[in-house]
Amino acid sequence: MTTNQASESIPWKKRLYDAYVSSGQAGGTAPTAETAFLPRKAYITHLISGHFPSSRSARILDIGCGHGAFLYFLAAAGYTNVTGIDTSPEQINLAAKLGIDNAHCAQAFEYISSLAPDSLDVVILFDILEHLERQELFDLLDEIRRILRPGGMCLVHVPNGEGLFGMRILCGDLTHIQAFTQASARQLFTTIGFSRIEYHEDRPIPHGLASTVRRLLWDIGTIPFRILQAAEIGVTKSILSQNMLIKVYN
Repeated sequence: MTTNQASESIPWKKRLYDAYVSSGQAGGTAPTAETAFLPRKAYITHLISGHFPSSRSARILDIGCGHGAFLYFLAAAGYTNVTGIDTSPEQINLAAKLGIDNAHCAQAFEYISSLAPDSLDVVILFDILEHLERQELFDLLDEIRRILRPGGMCLVHVPNGEGLFGMRILCGDLTHIQAFTQASARQLFTTIGFSRIEYHEDRPIPHGLASTVRRLLWDIGTIPFRILQAAEIGVTKSILSQNMLIKVYN
């Protein structure tokens, strides 16, 4: 068998995930976790302070944790019961090099099916659902609802099909299959049985001069598009960011 024939025998998605770091899809490497995750620090710490439980003993699972950005900042915020899983060996190896020891290489379905019902307070699904076929979506979310305690929260981040630049995210990764809108997300999560859904625009988080200017430009620059959409369909609460943040409660 030639090298090309051997490569062709491996499913394309596995080949992409196995090379997620070396292909550049997961971002560059850095000598320390602090430098590796610095570009995401303001955003993730904002999410932690605004959306996560106050109890630092909350049981949290990050599905598709990558090389551990959420794990790192959750630990820095004092959370002590956090686990991450990812299907990419390169990502998990990079996490280990950065000193993050609670990231494990595992398939999501296999891992969560071994967990007891009502055993978690928070599940993080950041940039995950867009990789799944529809049947996989329902299978995964059914299991997540099973393992979340009553009142538990799932934090979801997906490409926004209504976003001004949503196609940039949808087409920016060969493993992406679909994007979501508020309507399709509501259809999905209510059918699964989640009790409450919140939608949030993924706007720039001010944490310095440059980011404050970006936020002002976003707020001002999107006004005409919001007016046009309101004129066409009467919607006044548009989400125009290329990604959408969704919180669903069990």
